[in-house]
Amino acid sequence: MYLHIGNNYSVDTRDIVGIFDIENTTVEKCTKKLLERAEKKHICIYTTYEMPKSFIITVNNGNERLYISQLSAYTLKKRLGSHYFGRKNRNF
Repeated sequence: MYLHIGNNYSVDTRDIVGIFDIENTTVEKCTKKLLERAEKKHICIYTTYEMPKSFIITVNNGNERLYISQLSAYTLKKRLGSHYFGRKNRNF
């Protein structure tokens, strides 16, 4: 299953490590370092030019990606729906 994260971007739900609210998480020093590292390693993908509201971390075959989205973490969680949250070993 794929999750549409804004504009013409979708990610495979099997690759999602986490979905985070930018406003609530960027107050922490470790999150700021994570975002800076992603920028430096060129693994940060902006799905919008609008004000970002969330970021999604994915890993596929050892390749990390960090997507910046204009959609809220709550909206992305709703899009995942019960299909995703009903599966074992997935906690958000």
